[in-house]
Amino acid sequence: MYIQGSLKNYLDDLAARLPAPGGGSAAALTGALGAALISMVCNFTIGKEKYKNSEEQIKDILSQSQRSRLRFMELLDLDVQAYQSKDLEKSLEVPLEVCRIAHHLSKACPELVNIGNVNLISDVGCAYDCLWAAFISARRNVDINLKNMGDITRKEGINYELDKLEEEIKQLKIKVEENVGKVIRRQDYSI
Repeated sequence: MYIQGSLKNYLDDLAARLPAPGGGSAAALTGALGAALISMVCNFTIGKEKYKNSEEQIKDILSQSQRSRLRFMELLDLDVQAYQSKDLEKSLEVPLEVCRIAHHLSKACPELVNIGNVNLISDVGCAYDCLWAAFISARRNVDINLKNMGDITRKEGINYELDKLEEEIKQLKIKVEENVGKVIRRQDYSI
């Protein structure tokens, strides 16, 4: 569907008076952007003598970011399909998965601030910001779909899970912003 097409086509449809794509697929795209930025930072770190001691950790983060990016891309299209099918369960599961992946991948950002290529420190911050936006945007889509759910126990379980993940991702946000800012202010890196 969209993921094999052009970005222009996707954005044109997103802007148009069409029922889909909408916020859910935009959240997935935003997550994919964050994952891609993490991959970029890793790729500019691997093979550099200065970062040799952390190369295995960086490779693990790279693998995680690549898997996440591919899944976010799939979720972009799956969200459109879920909306078009009018299936409440699918419409709920897609943004819920976006939240989970964004939360999980965002945990790599504080580590990447410390062990990644310092010349790309602002990109680590941008990656985190994209993952944060993906999480919050997808959460809104989960919340709107939960309004129509009759299973109160499941509804409460999902809300409990997302409240916990949101609190954790907020704490990571503080840590990443502080650490990225410190490195940039130090200005002990070369462009």
